[in-house]
Amino acid sequence: MSLRDVELKGEYRTYKDDVPRVFYEPLLRQATHYKRAVGFFSSSSLAAIATGVLALANHGGRIDVIASPKLSEKDVKSIEEGYERRSSVIEKALLRELKETEASDVDRLNLLANLIAAGLLDIKIVTTKRAGAVGMYHEKLGLIEDEDGNVVAFSGSMNESLTGICNNYEAFDVFCSWLPGESERVKGKEEAFSAIWNNEEPGIVVQDFPNVNAKIIRRYKITEIDFTEEPPTDRNEYDEISEDMTVSYDVHIPSGKIVKPASVELYDYQESAIDEWLSHKGRGIFDMATGTGKTFTGLGAAAALCDHVDKLAVFIVCPYQHLVEQWAADARLFGADPIIAYSGSAQKDYKTRIRNAVLDFALGVKNYFCVVCTNATFASAPIQKEVQKLGEETLLLVDEAHNFGAANLRKTMKHDFQYRLALSATLERHHDEAGTAELKRFFGETCIEYPLARAIQEGKLTPYEYRPILTVLSEDELDIYVKLTKEMARCLIKKRSGKLELNEKGKMLALKRARLVAGAADKIIKLRELMEKYRKDKHMLIYCGATRLLEQDTDDLVIDEDLRQIDYISRMLNFDMGMDTAQFTSKESPFERKCRLKAFSDGDLQAMVAIKCLDEGVNIPAIRTAFILASTTNPKEYIQRRGRVLRLSPGKEKAVIYDFITLPRHLADVMMESQGKAMQETGLVKRELARMHDFIELAINPYEAQRLYNDIVDAYELYDFDMELDSDILWEG
Repeated sequence: MSLRDVELKGEYRTYKDDVPRVFYEPLLRQATHYKRAVGFFSSSSLAAIATGVLALANHGGRIDVIASPKLSEKDVKSIEEGYERRSSVIEKALLRELKETEASDVDRLNLLANLIAAGLLDIKIVTTKRAGAVGMYHEKLGLIEDEDGNVVAFSGSMNESLTGICNNYEAFDVFCSWLPGESERVKGKEEAFSAIWNNEEPGIVVQDFPNVNAKIIRRYKITEIDFTEEPPTDRNEYDEISEDMTVSYDVHIPSGKIVKPASVELYDYQESAIDEWLSHKGRGIFDMATGTGKTFTGLGAAAALCDHVDKLAVFIVCPYQHLVEQWAADARLFGADPIIAYSGSAQKDYKTRIRNAVLDFALGVKNYFCVVCTNATFASAPIQKEVQKLGEETLLLVDEAHNFGAANLRKTMKHDFQYRLALSATLERHHDEAGTAELKRFFGETCIEYPLARAIQEGKLTPYEYRPILTVLSEDELDIYVKLTKEMARCLIKKRSGKLELNEKGKMLALKRARLVAGAADKIIKLRELMEKYRKDKHMLIYCGATRLLEQDTDDLVIDEDLRQIDYISRMLNFDMGMDTAQFTSKESPFERKCRLKAFSDGDLQAMVAIKCLDEGVNIPAIRTAFILASTTNPKEYIQRRGRVLRLSPGKEKAVIYDFITLPRHLADVMMESQGKAMQETGLVKRELARMHDFIELAINPYEAQRLYNDIVDAYELYDFDMELDSDILWEG
């Protein structure tokens, strides 16, 4: 077949014609070269015409695109100030546009990156050439050519974007080189495109941007696409490609049964954990240190269970959206075809998918299905309604299961799941004995305990150096700390057991006081001094607190969620010190987080500045140096943060952890006073000592940190201090 065999009209309108199906795809299947000159190009257009693009790539075809950059008013002003700055301004604008993408764009950009990497797609950027001004190239011209030299030309109002192709009301005219009266029109458009492509058209400048292409490949080529495989001929298999954009593209329909692949080898301790879990009739807890393979052990357990049962519904539940995506990727490796359920999921119809899967499972149409969702989605009424319809042949697998002990999630543990598995490095809930007891009652016996010390000793985690950095509260910060402590003392209530506990107001004051310590100004000063010797390094992680810095002219601490400390540190590192860093917080989209993690692993980003989002489940083995500016008294938090830094990575012999220890005052000042004057401050000191003790215990350089520890103990005369953190440390003073 050739382009001549495709039935074409002289005009197409997007609201009357299915442009991707009736125009692009049949032509691109026969084409060897696709040329496009547009005012605006988006990777989303590849989603709309993906089947045709893949067919074109399959037989060695090429795509050449000429497009205008999306310039801000500031960009335009910069260009108008000096023509020589044009290239750098445009390059920054292109990179900015790529960063401002949504979670659903991940596979579009993966396809874009694969096409560029394979040499099948070339993009050139065009701007006007007038001195002292800048305009936008706004032509919309397309040429599709086959191996016999037949050419279809089209032009009109449509841009090369998903909105332009599918959503806007657009129209374009079509001309064929083999039709009488149209060949000259086609020839003229070919000559126009050639002149622009070769930068021979007066009044415009056409440039290549190889650095942008290199960054697209490095950041967004997440999975490899084999363009030598023949794509499907039935477009129905790609009906959801603009939403879901699955481009792995060796199309198959998996059974949904979880099976351990031959490429995955489990360690003996993982196999033992699975055997123990099965011996407890598929109920239990995997208590494993961060970085020791909880995910694969959990999926291995599900695979082993599938070998023993004829049908199984699997719900994998985890606290954050980025963990859902990680689990979904690993579940696919184990042969599942998971329904991905959370508010920002690319599978926007996940509720319908779950409802249909539950119905098919009940009717025996399918014997296996898998759902991966967030805690919030699992606890929502629509999902719980479907869960209640399932029988006993259901596995509930909960990652970071300590979160499930919270009051709002305990109600979901009332359903009688026959099979239950809890994964956590820290199942014990801090100051919540009832929640911990409920978790153990529901999930059952601990099937494996694989602590951090054993993991380091057996080479499953990296050894680490511990370097505590001493910081102190300013006079203003100390005044507020003492004031809050006195207020908290008035909020104590005695429980029936005789133990003292803070009331709700006291707990809020404790949180405010903790954030004051987290945002101590001296930490910024010490960090800046430290980072001077790390300015050229990479693979660094800086943990901050979700707090404002204390304003010097105020007598109180203002707390809100604007992440003031993290913003200040980011500006300091990026602008004052010329480093390349990025934030990792709840504000970034899942796709943006994925791109930042990849850029960090590749070394494009020197450091990431984070708050809580990295605490649970994110796999970043490349981290070599961590700066912990903020930690709560909850051991779960600093245990997870330490484990995040200790994952194995090629060439990584050890990790270095800088822990910012905050004291009320300089040790020399404390030692000059009596213990009575220092008593108000000992609560903070004890909390810092407890964390130091845990870090020193497993460090490969314990002696230098121990000296500082001993100096603090001597200054505050805390010789009988018990390392077990009692609740009094929350309010003592």
